[in-house]
Amino acid sequence: MSDPLVLIPARMAAMRLPNKPLADIAGEPMIVHVWRRAMEAGIGPVAVATDAPEIAEAVTRAGGHAVMTRADHASGSDRIFEAVEKLDPDGRHDVIVNVQGDLPTVDPRAIAASITPLSDPQVDLATLVAVIGREEERTNPNVVKMVGSQISPGRFRALYFTRATAPYGDGPLYHHIGLYAYRRKALQRFVGLKPSPLELREKLEQLRALEAGMRIDAVVVDDVPLGVDTPHDLDRAREIIAARRQS
Repeated sequence: MSDPLVLIPARMAAMRLPNKPLADIAGEPMIVHVWRRAMEAGIGPVAVATDAPEIAEAVTRAGGHAVMTRADHASGSDRIFEAVEKLDPDGRHDVIVNVQGDLPTVDPRAIAASITPLSDPQVDLATLVAVIGREEERTNPNVVKMVGSQISPGRFRALYFTRATAPYGDGPLYHHIGLYAYRRKALQRFVGLKPSPLELREKLEQLRALEAGMRIDAVVVDDVPLGVDTPHDLDRAREIIAARRQS
């Protein structure tokens, strides 16, 4: 693999938390915290892909790099593909890591771990999962589960992703974390596919790749990073980051 390119898609259109990427956490916008975590992963250059000048300005002011993209993208995957084509038209980077812009507490080691399955040329995409420890999350449809076949300690080949409680029977369940590392050709193929039937039914974009026959491997990490979607989540993120700075 050549050096990966890490991209963070960010937009201002969140309904439950207006102007979410610019929400203040410990004196800095949330998107800057995500950019810092991605930089700390140390796996390659990092850029924020956005359609909002305010987001680009915040990232640039912090010393980061932002690339402007169209406003009409249907998903973060489409946005980062446009950014890749702009940033790397010569194709020097063959691995693209998509880090969601609402994960200010993500562990940089988890970002780094996401690329390891791509050393296998049979793998098209890689992602992260964590063991579900809380009983209520096993049945919560907002907690997406990965059903997979273990191929080595801490690594699975993903067979399905679902909002249902699966697989049935005794044993651990795995919470899917929506952070992806794409082989560049796989990203190009993915954004060219139409939404698939199971994707539309479960409302899970990654099922489009599985239905198209693409291989997704998952790495097990210690915990699930906090995704900030509501004011309550934002308060929790502030508490977590404040505690880390005091430790």
